Amino acid sequence: MANTRFKAVRLAAGYHSQESLAKALGVGVRQVRRWESDTPPWPHPEQVQALTRLLGQSLDDLGFTPPGGAVPTPGRRTVLAATAGAFGLAAVPTQALAMQPASAADDYEAVTRSHRRLYWTVAPATLHPAALAHATLGCALLTETAGQTRARIAAALSESYLLAGRIEFFDMRDADRAADTLLRALQAAGEADDPLLGAAVLAHTAFIPGWAGRRDEAVERMVAARTYARRGPASAELLAWLDAVEAECETRCGNARTALHLIGHAEDVLAAGSEHESPEWLDWFSPVRLAAFKGNTQLRAGHLPQARTTLQGVLDALTSAEEKQQTVVLGDLAAVEAAAGQPEAACEYAQRALGLLERTWYAMGMDRVREVRRALAPHQHEQCVRDLDDRLYQWGTTVSALAR
Repeated sequence: MANTRFKAVRLAAGYHSQESLAKALGVGVRQVRRWESDTPPWPHPEQVQALTRLLGQSLDDLGFTPPGGAVPTPGRRTVLAATAGAFGLAAVPTQALAMQPASAADDYEAVTRSHRRLYWTVAPATLHPAALAHATLGCALLTETAGQTRARIAAALSESYLLAGRIEFFDMRDADRAADTLLRALQAAGEADDPLLGAAVLAHTAFIPGWAGRRDEAVERMVAARTYARRGPASAELLAWLDAVEAECETRCGNARTALHLIGHAEDVLAAGSEHESPEWLDWFSPVRLAAFKGNTQLRAGHLPQARTTLQGVLDALTSAEEKQQTVVLGDLAAVEAAAGQPEAACEYAQRALGLLERTWYAMGMDRVREVRRALAPHQHEQCVRDLDDRLYQWGTTVSALAR
């Protein structure tokens, strides 16, 4: 009778052929074929650790019979307890554990993809607990999977934590909580050995000190992000986005000239292109989004005519499904007009942003509107500003502003 236990664990770990497992182990296909035979030979000492690590089971559970005097390898309890501890899970008794099939990765990834798409339309307060619950499930699945299946779940888990961290930072404006969540995203990316996901997470962590004006810390994190990206292969879009993130941090730290140089480099990178495709999860960046970064930097640099032209082009190019980004761009256009001494035009753009925010809340967009209102203080007795105040300071928005 063939060693069906070994084959079942191999398939559950995502190695759908003997060849794929042989490649992962660095052995010949004939060796794997012998392990799946009715008389599997005991693996060589250097193969024992690799087998148990990749397949997540002891040799006894893999169908091997120890030769005389041999000591069975440790079971899964030690390895899985370490994994569970890293993600804050309670230890699970060995007898309660079961290897999930390879299809578990397909199912877990499908929900992760759905959450990623829903981010653009679902209220943050609704999506955030769902993303965290999905991440909790992913942590549990890590203790019940191995090999390629485990790596795929770890990557999707990293995405889920990254999504939750993005919501916490950009939508909930809770930087401390976002920092903790992004650390978990980085840990999961490490479990998946996915350097591009690691680069994305690290770049997001740079926003936190960058927005607080801690330039040295932000630059250090961007160096780490670029280091991971080099392990790629990174697409032109990902590399350009890293430039855009660093430009945003430099802008927030008062270095608009450096930021514009970085954006110019990002434009060159996109123009040159790359043979590598962008990861599916890189759905928050495009040439239009880069132009939005550029327009904001031009605004903060005091280049008002250039900022107006850039931002208007972005607004025209954004689709109806990108309402969150529209609120930010409308806020920046309002800021351009406020700085140019045109309060009526500024209020018109701010009113349009508030209209979108009533349908799709985005803290970043509201922050832009509030910044504009502060800039309009010299014109606060004009009717257009009073009309803006009537809409801005309703019960819901006033309570939210005071609660921050």
